[in-house]
Amino acid sequence: MVRSKELSEAFRMKIVDAYESVILEISEVRTWPAEATSALQDCFECTDWTMFREAATNSDSINLEEYMTSVTSYIGKCIDDVTVSKTITTRSNQKPWMTAKVHVLLKSRDPGKMALKTARSKLSRAIRKVKRAHTQRIHGHFQDSGDSRRMWRGIQAITNYKTTPPVCDSDASLPDTLNGFYARFEAQNSVAARETIPPPND
Repeated sequence: MVRSKELSEAFRMKIVDAYESVILEISEVRTWPAEATSALQDCFECTDWTMFREAATNSDSINLEEYMTSVTSYIGKCIDDVTVSKTITTRSNQKPWMTAKVHVLLKSRDPGKMALKTARSKLSRAIRKVKRAHTQRIHGHFQDSGDSRRMWRGIQAITNYKTTPPVCDSDASLPDTLNGFYARFEAQNSVAARETIPPPND
């Protein structure tokens, strides 16, 4: 009976591990350390911004696209220098209350019986704690009945509602089509415009 329970537990752990290994998305995010803002300000203060304008100027004409690209690229480089890049893995079964601490406890599980029992106990306590924190955070959206925007965010969190970014129309002829549509009245009007002189008493 004991052997059967151990096999059942080992099989369950393998199923859980296999289920957790399903990766939905891997994304890279940047975190801002405490000193990142001041370091970025120092970088901007020491920068000679006129050199970007001079580099994009040709015969008293400024190439705005080149000017914008060079400035934004430089700002992006400065941000990359002061921030820290981290890889975030989102799994298909990931819960909204899942935190980094719970992930560490999940990875710390050991096949040993006593170690497994201790790890499961710590994991259960951590899950209960983060679930309570998540519940309180959701309830906080409904504390002020006058803040409809915050209430709507709470409803979105409960229903797991996610907006999809709008897709831009890739048809290059769309501007010409719109111009033709709105200018059709001018094309049909053959009467020349003339200025109306108001009466002298007005």
